[in-house]
Amino acid sequence: MIKQLFDKIFKYEEKTEYEFILPNTANNIKEDSFNNDENETVSKKLEDNKEFLKIKYNMLINSDIKLREFTISVQSKKIPAFLLYIDGMVSDDNINDFVLQPLLLKNSIKMRENPTKPTNKNQKVFTRFNLENFIYSSLIPQNSVNKQKEFKKIIANVNAGFCALFIETLDCAICIETKGYKGRSVDKPVTESVVKGSHEGFVENLRTNTSMLRKIINNENLIIEEVEVGKINKTKVAICYVKNLTNEDLVAEAKYRINNLDVDYLLSCNQLEPLIKDDFDTAFPQTISTERSDRACTYLLGGRVVAIINGCPFALVLPAVLIDYLTSPEDYNLNYHYANFLRFLRGFALACALLIPGLYIAITMYHYELLPSELLYAIIAAREAIPFPIFFEIIIMELSFELIQEASLRVPSSFSTTIRNNRCFNTW
Repeated sequence: MIKQLFDKIFKYEEKTEYEFILPNTANNIKEDSFNNDENETVSKKLEDNKEFLKIKYNMLINSDIKLREFTISVQSKKIPAFLLYIDGMVSDDNINDFVLQPLLLKNSIKMRENPTKPTNKNQKVFTRFNLENFIYSSLIPQNSVNKQKEFKKIIANVNAGFCALFIETLDCAICIETKGYKGRSVDKPVTESVVKGSHEGFVENLRTNTSMLRKIINNENLIIEEVEVGKINKTKVAICYVKNLTNEDLVAEAKYRINNLDVDYLLSCNQLEPLIKDDFDTAFPQTISTERSDRACTYLLGGRVVAIINGCPFALVLPAVLIDYLTSPEDYNLNYHYANFLRFLRGFALACALLIPGLYIAITMYHYELLPSELLYAIIAAREAIPFPIFFEIIIMELSFELIQEASLRVPSSFSTTIRNNRCFNTW
């Protein structure tokens, strides 16, 4: 009866008839439809590039995609150009001071003379002026600049906080780093707070997290490789390990599993964990996530691989063993005698949590002769008015603990205070 009720509520049955009609083009959508147009290269005609980007970014309806058009004066000629960036992802000061100001104010560009090898004394040899190299090396005072010819890479840079400079007659775009989006500053870790030890936790910015690892592990053998995961949302994942310390087979296996993920998007390490573990059916975890930078560095120096996902304030340690779940980040800052005692105590608590409910059911229902008579009489007297069996009580108790934990995490603190005050008022 209960199984039929759950099947009726939660079981999905595919319908054969619908009350709406889908367009015919919906059945012809390919898996790589998000990447078809990105394989094109930059054209020397500025207008073609502009129209392509307007369609690609849906600029007629997108309000945060900005396209700034201007002209560059070269040899008394006006060369049109435009700048593409995403408002909110870039810094306006960086664009004004280090991109637009040099390009607009540097309006006297002359050809250089090279009289080293003249054909005669009265003739001068002029070098061919290269607009692309001149702008790349002389007009953009920014530390991170790269030239791209494929729209796929250009769009990836713009989505990451770069601005793309397109110039007439040039078959490439100059991508300039002008990141300026807001992010959470480094703060205390919420889920792994300790009394002794570091009080810095990971944030949602990938580069900030990798810099925290670099700050703790002051060694050039710390390798941080970045890969992109996802067909739609190309999320950056940093694979971190210490060269000559981590097993090369482990590093190769971790990179192989992450690079070959066939998913549309990846947003957190909790989504990555079931995708790379060995057995998909097991409920036991094979990785461990941490919010603390010092704990991640401890695992790195212990020969593990750490994966950091952009946008997630947790790092994923590959692989994990049972002792990792019985170890607290504060154990490394305590005396080893006391730290080992705490690990043993946590292991004992884990065994009690797993075995005591089953032992209680087995003893009280089938092997009650193991209990002292006084304790057995007390249990029987306490259960006289309870209409449920012991097994059902244990299930209710376990569910109650899970509900209390879920409520403490999901209910906002303001609601918790209100509920607590109302309960106290009703009691009074």
